[in-house]
Amino acid sequence: MNDQFIQGVIFDWDKIDKDSYLKGIRAFKGVEKLDFNKPITFFVGENGSGKSTLLEALAVAHGFNPEGGTKNYVFSTHDTHSELCDAIRIAKGYRKEKWGYFLRAESFYNVATKEMEYSGVFSERYHDQSHGQSFFSVLMKQTNKNGLYFLDEPEAALSCQNQLALLYLIEACVKQNCQFIIATHSPILLGFPNAQILSFDEDKVEEVDYKSTSSYQTMKLFLDRYDYFVKDIQENSDGGVL
Repeated sequence: MNDQFIQGVIFDWDKIDKDSYLKGIRAFKGVEKLDFNKPITFFVGENGSGKSTLLEALAVAHGFNPEGGTKNYVFSTHDTHSELCDAIRIAKGYRKEKWGYFLRAESFYNVATKEMEYSGVFSERYHDQSHGQSFFSVLMKQTNKNGLYFLDEPEAALSCQNQLALLYLIEACVKQNCQFIIATHSPILLGFPNAQILSFDEDKVEEVDYKSTSSYQTMKLFLDRYDYFVKDIQENSDGGVL
């Protein structure tokens, strides 16, 4: 039985303006419903494929601040979220989360600032840490049992070692009945065992296995043929700056 807090999402494209850029996201064409059947669901795909757009819409539709934080965070430095949140309906399970957090690398600086202001715990001193250290510190602080978490490209802030550490943190949370929905390019994070992976490549949203993801295949190709890529880069670079 599916006992996730969020079991799926239903789309109503009639609520989106015909001239909206959302209508141009090829992976969304024909999508009426997506089901989330695992404690961990990954969104993976090329830049511009729609994965972060959908993650943001899910978080906002579920009551989170567009820039991140808990449902109690109410602030805005620049309103850029799409109207997709108004065109989806979240299919909720019989359980309700006890806690939740929306964390995105893009607006982390603002969230870290508000984290100290809202909690009153200025001793955290997030801005005195490196980006990765403070990002992981917030994750450690905000994960609780029976929690629902939206993470947007967390690897942007984390070293390879801390991406591995995040896998262990996620596993500990799963054992305490948490659910994660994560948009990522990281072949390390995507390697979480038995996760649901939804690919936004190939002009559609479809469930794939780990080794079928472009992130895994590209990284494996690079590592397996490292000498070839080094030679090709050196021989084919014109020395200019893009």
